[in-house]
Amino acid sequence: MELGGRMLWALLSGPGRRGGTRGWAFSSWQPHLPLAGSLNATELVSHWTAVFEKRGIPEAQASSEYIVAHVLGAKTFQSLRPVLWTQPLTSWQLQCIQELSSRRLQRMPVQYILGEWDFQGLSLKMAPPVFIPRPETEELVEWVLEEVAQSPCTVGAQGGPLILEVGCGSGAIALSLLSQLPQSRVIAVDKGEAAICLTQENAQRLRLLDRIRIVPLDVTLEGSWAHLLPWGPMDLVVSNPPYIFHQDMEQLAPEIRRSIFLEVDPRHPELVGSWLQSQPNLSLDLVAVRRDFCGRPRFLHIRRSGRQRGCPADAWPGPQPARVPG
Repeated sequence: MELGGRMLWALLSGPGRRGGTRGWAFSSWQPHLPLAGSLNATELVSHWTAVFEKRGIPEAQASSEYIVAHVLGAKTFQSLRPVLWTQPLTSWQLQCIQELSSRRLQRMPVQYILGEWDFQGLSLKMAPPVFIPRPETEELVEWVLEEVAQSPCTVGAQGGPLILEVGCGSGAIALSLLSQLPQSRVIAVDKGEAAICLTQENAQRLRLLDRIRIVPLDVTLEGSWAHLLPWGPMDLVVSNPPYIFHQDMEQLAPEIRRSIFLEVDPRHPELVGSWLQSQPNLSLDLVAVRRDFCGRPRFLHIRRSGRQRGCPADAWPGPQPARVPG
């Protein structure tokens, strides 16, 4: 959980290359298909499902359905007009489906193959090497929305919370919160250039650039928090970090005064809860653990102990922080 303690303390209590397809070497081998005019969409889904299953590709049917639907101009196979299920495909459509399916045979994720994916009702561009948001992450967004609705202290001077997302990736979490909290603002940080570019592009596509500041920043570096101080205290910190154990958690300071929402590995909640109990000087409580749709403990809500202070006034948009070197 690479969230530098001093960075969090300062932010919550301080003053106001695009990815390519590297890694997937596409094979020239392609299963034989009948000529155009003799296959319809339903038959093609069955064909590629069988091929994927034979090659051990996970979610074989879903993969083939998404690819066929994409070439035919739909997001899902079920959303296709019924006439398209039985209408023979053209040679161009067959060629496109065969090309995309060959990428799936090389274990390229469907989201990268299609170049986009829906998250919380938003259509987001996806490109490697940026991580693809998991379905469980939508539950993290829903939990944050519930807490904001129930807690007036998360409403800042601008009528909505100022949110920090650590590790923005494709921008899925940040942009979902912005779209559903019209008065909110987000500072989104990531150390990867590809992630910064992808979040920027998705924010532009969704017309949300005016309420988000996207900052290239590695929060594990000493003093990195100083680059975010001009934005003022944050009301919420949200993160879906890589599921890696890290001793930086021990640096969390007692001055954290808002909420932290994390998506974690199912093994982490018990460890984090025990560790926080052994560190009473931090004044941090694990106030809730929530399970994902598979019943696994997946999300944490950590909050400062004791009475909460009033909501700070914070300026926006303020100066754009300088690009962090390195």
